[in-house]
Amino acid sequence: MADSTPLRDDQVPAGADQVEEVSLFEVVGGMAFFERLVGVFYQGIETDEVLAPLYPEAPDFTAARHRLTLFLAQYWGGPTTYTQERGHPKLRMRHFPFPVGPLQRDHWMLHMTAAVRASGAPEEIQTTLLDYFVRAAEHLRNDTGLPITSAGHPH
Repeated sequence: MADSTPLRDDQVPAGADQVEEVSLFEVVGGMAFFERLVGVFYQGIETDEVLAPLYPEAPDFTAARHRLTLFLAQYWGGPTTYTQERGHPKLRMRHFPFPVGPLQRDHWMLHMTAAVRASGAPEEIQTTLLDYFVRAAEHLRNDTGLPITSAGHPH
């Protein structure tokens, strides 16, 4: 039968009371995971009639792939290369010049969901990623999709 007597402080190994947090970046295998995820995502974007035209560098998505890979890796606990190269993410500001309404959001989510599902990550990780992507995609909307009239527009 196991002894249930609590250990004295001098019997507890140093650091045993500290739980080391492991980032999602580390759990999924680091940069290679995000490179694959973004690669699959952009395979969908490249042929998407709604989203592909929004990319100034299309049909070459190399720079966009690079930026998204670095951003996601950093967001999930990886190296801070994105910030070193581009500064603060400022996602809404960076996406503001492009119409991001419900249609664009839904197309983006279609491709990102497919990429996450194809990633081979455990279901719990997929759920965590998709929860974030749903919130982020909605946050980046800058167009309601509804006609907007100015106060001076005749009715």
